[in-house]
Amino acid sequence: MAAEVAQTYESHRRFVPLFHFAGWGILLLNLLWAVFRLYRAIRWEHSRFDIVNDAVNLLVAFALLILIYYIRSFVLTVQDRVIRAEVAERLRRLLPPDLVPRIGELHLGQFIALRFAGDAELGALTRKVLDEHIRDRDAIKRLVKDWQPDHLRA
Repeated sequence: MAAEVAQTYESHRRFVPLFHFAGWGILLLNLLWAVFRLYRAIRWEHSRFDIVNDAVNLLVAFALLILIYYIRSFVLTVQDRVIRAEVAERLRRLLPPDLVPRIGELHLGQFIALRFAGDAELGALTRKVLDEHIRDRDAIKRLVKDWQPDHLRA
């Protein structure tokens, strides 16, 4: 396995070109082609069989886009639940006793952003997030000084 590239706030987002660009692009192109074929079949008064066939192709093209969207959405939902559980456990271990009861006040986005903070700064950063009601993930991530990379994200 190749060495992992150092991760920072600027480089932590993950793009998989074959998924994000090629896969989505091909499916979108397929949908546009299906729309064109159905339009052409209706416009040029093709047989009902051709029109129905092109309509079914359009539905399949649309279904494929829905499918890829929800597959990604389901994976990210599971990842978010795992992150919430991992960070909550880490917070229970590392927070000062007065902050432990406040873990329940954190929202999912806050858990997701706090996962990048090192152990030494996690308590102070969590206190700041809770006391100042910082909910924006990017704002919290920008406050992290000791960035802990997450190379296993989906």
